[in-house]
Amino acid sequence: MEDAVLEALILQLVEWISERGQTYESVMSAWRTSCPRLPVWEEANDRGLIQTEELNRQLMVRITPAGLEFLKRKKFDAAGSDPLNRAW
Repeated sequence: MEDAVLEALILQLVEWISERGQTYESVMSAWRTSCPRLPVWEEANDRGLIQTEELNRQLMVRITPAGLEFLKRKKFDAAGSDPLNRAW
């Protein structure tokens, strides 16, 4: 069974990064934690949802194709669970 809190936080991280990419420094400032119960950054990396790459001598964090699929699936699941968002 998935941890709903962790899943929601991973979704939030991936959405945030997908908007325009983020510098590694800004991601670490916002998302790094030493709490072993909330390994958001680590889990998103382990799942291949985000990647870090160098661009113009700066480390940037970008969404991967797997991250894009994750976003699509989560948004579809959310729309399907809300009766007001269903297409009849």
